[in-house]
Amino acid sequence: MSRREKNKVKNNWILKIIVVAIFLAIVIFAIKIAGNYKNNDIIGKINLVINNSNVTSDLKQDIFIDENDVIYISKDDIENFFDNYIYYDEKYNQIITGSATKIANMVVGENTATVNSAEVDLKSPVIEKDNEYYIPFSELDSVYNVDIEYVNNRVVIDSLDRKYQIATVAKDINVKSNPTNLSRTVDKVKTGDTVVISNREDDLVKSGWQKIRTSNGVLGYVKENTLGKINTIREDIVETAKVDGKVSLAWEYFSDYGEAPSRSGAMDGVNVVSPTFFRLEQSGQGNVTENVGTAGLNYINWAHNNGIEVWAMISNESMMETTSEIMNDYKLRNKLIANIVDLVVKYNLDGINIDFENMYMEDKAMFNRFLIELEPRLNEMGKVLSVDVTAPDGSETWSMCFDRNTISKVADYIIFMAYDQYGANSNKEGTTAGCDWVEVNVTKFLGQEGVDPDKLILAVPFYTRLWKEENGKISSDTVDLKDVDKVLPSNVEKRWDDNLKQYYVEYTQNGAVYKMWVEDTTSISAKLDLINEYKLAGAAYWEKDRESPEVWDIVKEKLFGN
Repeated sequence: MSRREKNKVKNNWILKIIVVAIFLAIVIFAIKIAGNYKNNDIIGKINLVINNSNVTSDLKQDIFIDENDVIYISKDDIENFFDNYIYYDEKYNQIITGSATKIANMVVGENTATVNSAEVDLKSPVIEKDNEYYIPFSELDSVYNVDIEYVNNRVVIDSLDRKYQIATVAKDINVKSNPTNLSRTVDKVKTGDTVVISNREDDLVKSGWQKIRTSNGVLGYVKENTLGKINTIREDIVETAKVDGKVSLAWEYFSDYGEAPSRSGAMDGVNVVSPTFFRLEQSGQGNVTENVGTAGLNYINWAHNNGIEVWAMISNESMMETTSEIMNDYKLRNKLIANIVDLVVKYNLDGINIDFENMYMEDKAMFNRFLIELEPRLNEMGKVLSVDVTAPDGSETWSMCFDRNTISKVADYIIFMAYDQYGANSNKEGTTAGCDWVEVNVTKFLGQEGVDPDKLILAVPFYTRLWKEENGKISSDTVDLKDVDKVLPSNVEKRWDDNLKQYYVEYTQNGAVYKMWVEDTTSISAKLDLINEYKLAGAAYWEKDRESPEVWDIVKEKLFGN
């Protein structure tokens, strides 16, 4: 073979290599641009499309449809996508599930459900299959506040509290898997068809393109200029605080013995009152004892006439066994919830303050259940749920019995009772509420407990304790803030503690040593400063009429800026 022929063969091979390289580069480029040479759908099973996403690959169990055309989704998948708190109640063999304003319970195998105390019929029941519970999801659209459609082997679910926009297609077009002409066609739409606009503000959609959902439930992309005017059918429903601005709550004491505050005119510095109207009956049957009467009715009318909300307190009176019995039985929990709802309606209350203390640590999850099942009932009426808790990291029955993270997510407000650092039963004298202790625990709420600051109300004491040491024994008496100067000797020296942000007093009288960590406007002011520093929801005070009048000037300055 001549040199010319050899060079020709060589050049042909080089040309072939170049052609192959160019072809491979084009293929690689096309794959990179297209990004999706397989359909977004998963073939061979029913796909689940929720709002703007096909989530089928994230399902733990397959969706199925029964002979009644009821769409079933597994309990685990409902927990993942719709209800973090869905619960199987083993005692009564039922599923309890809900949303912001609805709570439903369904006995496995029975064709009925109870939704917010109303009984409804189901075409198909909850079923158990292969050790998994399946929920008749399409029967619960009102519970989950969704619109459900089954089309072309896809279940398409729209949340009715989310923004919903549509547009009319201006010409026949192909729907692409990605915002590029080279990507795969996943559906086709014709002139005049209506599509759902599926891109949200946080979606990264290439300029000039729109992410849409077709009437077949297919998600994809089209050029913006192929669509007509975008029409907004509904906007996002944004959850807002039920109280405008800071909460300033004063607890008011009502008792069985006819003691009741009588109010007239405005209450300076307060926009919420929490009268101690209700308590659990010791019977443990979910019944509630009332301390309202004529005085309470007059009190509620006074509050409302002066623009003050009433969040009535219900206490468990520290009855550990009674509380445990109710928390661990759905029927008793439900009876208590029904009683609370009836009382809210009966007295036209604006909310409820749950003050359950001294509970078993083992009942922590069931106390959560009580709140989870109560909150939708109150939400449906636009009423507030607030829950009192103690400082983290204390004893099992006074501190570790609270799941503060869950409580703060479920309730509208969680109230930190930031007092009794050294309480009446303490075997060591000390401050009622040192500012350093209060601040450390506020940071625990916001840090280790994962509580949002706009849910946390800081409760401060309108009292302190006078400690007495005599013959090796320690005792104490409660002293109202307004009475401190009446109790202390006139010549006593007050020493400032900059960590506690309090004055300390110690003196000897009749052979006994007395000590007091003083609560006054200075100490209260320091604690209220934490509300602004940590952007908390507001303040609460235990209790009204123990304070000195000038405290309210401090409250108005710190909380409302006047």
